[in-house]
Amino acid sequence: MEYDSESDSYTCRNSKKLTADHIRHSKSKTGYVSEKTIYKCEDCSGCPYKSDCIKGNNCKTPMEERTKTLQVAKTFLKHRKEDLERILSEEGILFRTNRSIQAEGSFGD
Repeated sequence: MEYDSESDSYTCRNSKKLTADHIRHSKSKTGYVSEKTIYKCEDCSGCPYKSDCIKGNNCKTPMEERTKTLQVAKTFLKHRKEDLERILSEEGILFRTNRSIQAEGSFGD
């Protein structure tokens, strides 16, 4: 799905908008509080991609009445982007190269 940062919405294959509905906070066993933004589609009726897009067969609501929901952790996506930039930098490539050489030494002994 394509993200539009100006309107804070996603666009699906059928050109329907998924807008931010609410924010869910959940706490893990370790005490970390994560924040997920829940996006919902206004109307999925008549969509040819509905059976491919909406997952979960254990729901009591019939497929015709269901709409697409999407959970996005924005802080996770931000950290993932930063990590990818670090890994692909010159220094990151050098660290990865050295690690692959150093890790083999312990197995050779």
